[in-house]
Amino acid sequence: MTSTLAPLRHSAFRYLAAGRFTTMLGNAIAPIALAFAVLDLTGSVRDLGLVVGARSLTNVLFLLFGGVLADRLPRQAVMVVACTLAGATQAAVATLVLTDTATIPLLIALGAVNGVVTAFAFPAAAALMPQTVPADLLQPANALNRLGVNAAMIGGASLGGILIAAVGPGWGLAVDAATFALAGLTFARIRVTGVRDRSTSRPSTWTQLREGWTEFASHSWLWSVVLGFMLINAALTSGVNVLGPAVADDTIGRRSWGIVLAVQTAGMVVGALVALRIRARRLLLLGVVCMIAQAPVLVALAWTPRLAVLLVVGFVAGLTMEQFSVAWETSMQQHIPADRLARVYSYDALGSFLAIPIGQIAVGPVALAIGTGPTLLAAAGLVVLAVLGMVASPGVRRLENVARPSVTDQVPAVAGAA
Repeated sequence: MTSTLAPLRHSAFRYLAAGRFTTMLGNAIAPIALAFAVLDLTGSVRDLGLVVGARSLTNVLFLLFGGVLADRLPRQAVMVVACTLAGATQAAVATLVLTDTATIPLLIALGAVNGVVTAFAFPAAAALMPQTVPADLLQPANALNRLGVNAAMIGGASLGGILIAAVGPGWGLAVDAATFALAGLTFARIRVTGVRDRSTSRPSTWTQLREGWTEFASHSWLWSVVLGFMLINAALTSGVNVLGPAVADDTIGRRSWGIVLAVQTAGMVVGALVALRIRARRLLLLGVVCMIAQAPVLVALAWTPRLAVLLVVGFVAGLTMEQFSVAWETSMQQHIPADRLARVYSYDALGSFLAIPIGQIAVGPVALAIGTGPTLLAAAGLVVLAVLGMVASPGVRRLENVARPSVTDQVPAVAGAA
């Protein structure tokens, strides 16, 4: 147990984990609150798809520039600014909903702005991890970070269901805005060594983008998984985030839907605890195979949207999802150079998220045309197809865990400084 908790000895890691815990607490509430705010406003899954799809679209469009920025500037500073802007956009959405002045065009516009902000935050947060702990602690650090994030998601999903049922979705969005402000203060406390060589001139943005692409394209295991998750993310976000609330409204109810999401996240907490102990030589392959367990959630929504069934398949999906999450973070941080990591993360996110807005915007019309059940079953088929494709890649099957030097290996005192 001592080795699994060793990352907590580094204050930079503690602040990073605390900041991500805080943002995820609010972010677990926000999707539930926004979904039911739109459904209360128009009752249309098409409108809901447009609102969430606009955010996803701008997020995808600006991810590459977010990666360049995170490799150029101190990543913790990027996180502070991103939290401030994200909090402002969520506060604006909450105000519109609470004052009954929200309209679909306004929600689309604010969602688009929030997507841009998130595009700059994601690569910075992901690439900051190797700067906070030595290389041999990356796997337990990723697992502990995921443990905190998942615990926050449990509390957020539960609180979101209660808030929405008791006082309405506007207050859930207000809580999300407050968590961003608190997280910004936490990220400001992080002190780490930079990864950019300041003795050389700074290359142009396009040169840095080319360097990131060259690094990304040179690893077959990397782009194979990204292509697979292009399908998986589109299927899960459209099926669970858009059609899920609509199915819940007609069957188990809003509060029960919040419980289902909380139990799924509870499975992720258990999964993070399992990942702390796993010592697999081919960790990425194990994580990819585990993703097959996401399909039953979509099948259950289509065939048997009963609370007991959704709780079981949701818990298993959360537990297995976490094996992939920790395996993926660890593999990226071990095999990608630190000074290019944020840009590679941005290419990873671009490919993985590229089809999300398409799926979110299209799923409403498709469900109206062929039915909600068949649409959810088609999404489950995409998940299975994607997993089989990733397993077929020799790069995924052969990649092994190999610790590589990190910034903190060279200057350990800085990572532990206050």
